[in-house]
Amino acid sequence: MSKFDRRNQAKQARLSKHKENLKEAAIFSGKDGAPRIVAVLPLCPGGDTKAAVRQLNGSLDIESGLQDVTNRVPVDRFKQTLQYIPLQRDLTACLDACRTADFVVVVLSATVEVDELGELILRSVESQGMSTLFTVVQDLDKLESAKQKQGVLGSLKSFISHFHPEQEKLYSLDNRQECANLMRSLCSTTPKGIRWRDDRSWMLADSIQFAHGVSDPTIITGVVRGRGLKADRLVQIGDWGAFQIDKIVAAPLPKHNKRKGEEAKIQEEVDKVLEEPTEDRDELDELAPDDVVMDADDGDDGAMSSAMSTKKGVLLDDHHYFSDGEEAEEIRTVRRLPKGTSNYQKAWYLDDLSDSGSDLEDVEMDDDDDKKSDDGAAPEDGMEGFAGPEPTEAGPSEYPQSEMMEPGEEEDAEQLAQYRRRKRDEAEDDKEFPDEIELHPNVLARERLARYRGLKSLRTSTWQEDEDRAHEPEDWRRLLQIPDYAASKSRSTREALVGGVQPGTRVHVYVKGVPPELEKKYNPNSPVTLFSLLRHEQKKTVVNYLFNLSSDHPTSIKSKEELIVQCGPRRFVVKPVFSHSGNTPNNVHKYSRYLHPGGSVIATFMGPVTWGAVPVLYFKRTSPETQQSEEGPSIGLSLVGTGTALPPSTSRVVAKRVILTGHPFHIHKKVVTIRYMFFNREDVEWFKALPLWTKRGRSGFFKEALGTHGYFKATFDGRINPQDAIGVSLYKRVFPRNAEPVRGPLLEVEEGSRQQDGDMDMDG
Repeated sequence: MSKFDRRNQAKQARLSKHKENLKEAAIFSGKDGAPRIVAVLPLCPGGDTKAAVRQLNGSLDIESGLQDVTNRVPVDRFKQTLQYIPLQRDLTACLDACRTADFVVVVLSATVEVDELGELILRSVESQGMSTLFTVVQDLDKLESAKQKQGVLGSLKSFISHFHPEQEKLYSLDNRQECANLMRSLCSTTPKGIRWRDDRSWMLADSIQFAHGVSDPTIITGVVRGRGLKADRLVQIGDWGAFQIDKIVAAPLPKHNKRKGEEAKIQEEVDKVLEEPTEDRDELDELAPDDVVMDADDGDDGAMSSAMSTKKGVLLDDHHYFSDGEEAEEIRTVRRLPKGTSNYQKAWYLDDLSDSGSDLEDVEMDDDDDKKSDDGAAPEDGMEGFAGPEPTEAGPSEYPQSEMMEPGEEEDAEQLAQYRRRKRDEAEDDKEFPDEIELHPNVLARERLARYRGLKSLRTSTWQEDEDRAHEPEDWRRLLQIPDYAASKSRSTREALVGGVQPGTRVHVYVKGVPPELEKKYNPNSPVTLFSLLRHEQKKTVVNYLFNLSSDHPTSIKSKEELIVQCGPRRFVVKPVFSHSGNTPNNVHKYSRYLHPGGSVIATFMGPVTWGAVPVLYFKRTSPETQQSEEGPSIGLSLVGTGTALPPSTSRVVAKRVILTGHPFHIHKKVVTIRYMFFNREDVEWFKALPLWTKRGRSGFFKEALGTHGYFKATFDGRINPQDAIGVSLYKRVFPRNAEPVRGPLLEVEEGSRQQDGDMDMDG
């Protein structure tokens, strides 16, 4: 472009930006404009926010610091109105106030350091989203020397810039000129806003008139901000819950200088109904009605149960192998074996012997031979004597040749115990199999792992959901289904752009269904916020949140551990299920037992929808043992991590993996005899369709079961190392748990939320 065109382009961009700023600040213009909400946040013990407000107002010769109940202060010099929220050091109140504030003023002390609670409040407010920030310092005049003042200011600036690097200026409340400069900034600066908040309609309650009867509405008065407030949408009031709007009535402030004829007009505006619900009103139902749930008939359930009883193998991907066909039939075959071979030894001869000597006889083999074996036969006939307890290379022969090598039951049990002790010691060093479980010899694997299945590939194999139908939560089929999240989110957010009571209007919101007993818990000194929910945001589904655990957290967090979660205007007590992040073709994600410091997972639970990438905060109650610290009593809560709301999905499968490992007892080229993975022949037959793998990268498959005590032969794609470990992976679907809303302060939650019961997994 030419020089003239470049200048013209820059001019157009400048005018466009100026027009955008004027549009954002138009809500504050004029005498009847909306007040600029200023949250005054104390971080240090003993911080006096009301004294800070008086000092700021005194710099402009405003006599009263807080003129009325709404804490509104008109600033005639700048033709603006400020609404202060002087806060105490309460985490819940600070979070509620800062998510509605246009400006956040952080109060630091020149004589007292920021303690644990102050840092928690600052980190939490920052993580949930915060508008324009200013920092002031109290008690700077108590320092004697100028050098000491400069040192303290430098230290405080370093502290606040660690959290907010854009903070270049600290205002001293003891300096009248600096207070006046801060007031000018509060009255003239356009607040940057919060992205997730500006997509919704919200307001800070100036006053609340509680209902005296169940059918009477509660009246909440305030100025509409953000988008237009619609009576058809539900509203979230603090931690009280979601409610329906009965009507919205205008509530303009009284004017002292009335001209002739204006008094009647103002009275007419006071009684004017601005918005009433229509037929499109949202209901409070969280779940779909029972009559719309498309469920299977009772006859199908009976057919499914009968089919389950006829299955003869584990589910691998979408097929039960060996459940039909010739391999599942009881086939009687004639084999040539040495004379005098016992029923127990027949299982060890996999093929006919080619020797044509007279010591061979024809023997009919069937599947019931193991059941007819002598009860006095020792386990694994001859195998323990053939090779020592340590892994060794194969001998010249692959099959046992003598019954005299048979060990006793006690010796076999002792060797199993030694093997598992050695394996645990090695696992403590390298943590090779965190999902490994050990089966007791007397436990049947096919019963213990009845819900588990095999997958050829965790990323690409199809997950057969019919197998999990019997284990679904009670209301699983009634959850909200969202086939296209992007389109649904766009439709809900675009709908909020038009209509409703315009921002900047002071209104009375008549809310239905607010319990009268909340009046006893209401604290006038704590701010109450009202957020309008977008369409469908009250409906329950499977919620997925990104969870980034802070690297400062000292310990790992276990899956299904109780956490307090805040997402936008709502808080929940949850026991989330952790899983790996990322996109997979089959939408199957591996379950994570623990989240370690500095790591990230997807936290899944059943809760209401939240449209958009809304910031998420994770809190955890501190244990009684850690209530006392060197600096004083603990605050009872800690911010353990942050995250973002992700698209919800009921089809996202969280697959919990368990690993069964075996010992390469006998090696002959690529054929390996494996023990200690199973302890009876029936388990080997049930799981023989699963692929095998080793920790050193070999893959293989079951060849044949040996004997009656769980030994089996396997073929691998190469010769394996005697010190290698053979494993098989099994998976089951883990369903999320319900979330319970927080009712009141974060430390005071309903007892029912602490008594949630989920699927207790025996394998930990």
